[in-house]
Amino acid sequence: MLMLPASPRGPRCTRAAWGAMNLLLPLGVVLLNVYALVLVLLRAAVFRVPVYRPMLLNIGLSVAPAAVVLVTAASAFGVVTLAPNQFLMFAVLAVGGVVWVLLLPNAGYLITELNFSHRHVDDPVPLWYDIVAVLTLALSGVVNTLVNVLVVQVGYVLIVRPNDDAPLAHADSWLLALATLLLVTLGIYLGRYVRFNSWDLLHPRSFAGKLFSHFRERRNLATAGAFCLLHTAFLAIFYLIVVGPVAALLENVSAGAV
Repeated sequence: MLMLPASPRGPRCTRAAWGAMNLLLPLGVVLLNVYALVLVLLRAAVFRVPVYRPMLLNIGLSVAPAAVVLVTAASAFGVVTLAPNQFLMFAVLAVGGVVWVLLLPNAGYLITELNFSHRHVDDPVPLWYDIVAVLTLALSGVVNTLVNVLVVQVGYVLIVRPNDDAPLAHADSWLLALATLLLVTLGIYLGRYVRFNSWDLLHPRSFAGKLFSHFRERRNLATAGAFCLLHTAFLAIFYLIVVGPVAALLENVSAGAV
């Protein structure tokens, strides 16, 4: 685990930094998603072209898992506050958790928008504009995925090590985060190349049939393996860049260092 260098100003400095991180990280995520949305809408308004609706849909699906987390947390808090009932609270958490898991691959699906399939030969939109717009879309998908996986990791350590001063210092939570990223990339592959949607799981027989038909070809199996491996490595590197410093700062706050 990375440790921050000691500072003569004491633990208060670390707690202030941790508070700023708590504010800036979600603020940055929100701003990136809003910026992606604005670029898509401005593209149509400024250059007088039709709105590329698939991008709008994918932005909505990308933020849906985080919205489910917020709604579930608010509902659970409402149950605890207004009508304390342990069974009802666990029911709310279970339903919210299942919906969240089903929607989770949508968070990173925007990564596959890193192309220019929406452009035409005589497109009036400058290429430089579409480069920024598409890159912003893809990065918002990356960041949305990282935040959701962080929720998994933090939730896990809160359950397994509620009294640990350095819960993120153990390897198991990071392995869980890596496994979650792998499942996310598998979901992205199924969405892009098998054309599955989260709600297709409501029809398990049809889902299993399409899955078997697709992976019956060895070429598709090899492609899926390579896709998941490369995308998981990509997301894992970004996860270390974004979450690693946060985990280190949290550990220092818990230890009263810096």
